[in-house]
Parts: sequence; C-alpha cells; structure tokens
Amino acid sequence: MAPDAPETNPLDAVEDQLKLIIHDLHLINVAIHKYQGPETANALQSYIKTLIRHFLALAKSSTPTSLLPSIPPEIITYVEDGRNPDIYTREFVELAKRGNQYLKGKAEAFASFRDVLAEEIRVSLPELREGVETVVEGTGGRDVGTG
Repeated sequence: MAPDAPETNPLDAVEDQLKLIIHDLHLINVAIHKYQGPETANALQSYIKTLIRHFLALAKSSTPTSLLPSIPPEIITYVEDGRNPDIYTREFVELAKRGNQYLKGKAEAFASFRDVLAEEIRVSLPELREGVETVVEGTGGRDVGTG
C-alpha cells in the first residue's frame, strides 16, 4: 500500500500511514479471531511489529504542527464553553461589517473634506490651482476645478 512517488501534500503522507495502521489492526483482529496456536502467534507477533513500525512512521510524518489548520484560541474557548461556533462566526462577520461601514464613512468624509478644501484653496489662492488639481487627481478626487 506504500506509494512509489514522493508525497506532494504532507497530509497525504499522514493519511497513507493511517490507512496502513488500520490495515494492520484489521490483520491483528483477524489473527486473534482465528487463533490456531503457535503459527498464529508468530504471525500475530509479526503483525504487531509491523503496526509499531507504522505508528513510528506516522509519528515522524505528522510531527510538524504546521500541517494542522490554525484555529484562533477564541473559537476553541467559545466551543469549550458549550457555545455554537456558527454564532461566533456570525457575530464576527457582523462586527467586521460594522467596522468596514465605519471606515467607509470616514473615508468618504475625508474625500468630501478634500474636495471642499481643494475648492476653497482654488478660489482663495488661484496661483496654487495646478498643484491642487494634481493632488486631488492623485488622491482619487473628483475634478472640481472646472467651475
């Protein structure tokens, strides 16, 4: 059952090792169920040694904790307290949405202030008209210089 090609995904190696371990456990189960004396005992010893080798290979292939997805500790605490993680997700999305709306409002307020300030500078200091237009265009503002 061992693959010939090197694994591309580390989780595939872990999955293959788990399959081998399950197969070994099945063989041990069958050997115990049909126990017939010393020859079965020898086979059982062989199966157990193979199982131990596969457990060691699993331990080596699954050592990096980077294989596991990172779960924020807040979610783990939330679930351990007996709460639904879907509710946590919904609350998080609502909080992010509210924060985005706040920042969008702030950005729009600054853009409006930029446009009003640019217009006032154009009217008050006509010699700066070109520089003001460059700044407004560079910051994504609307063209209010034609008026």
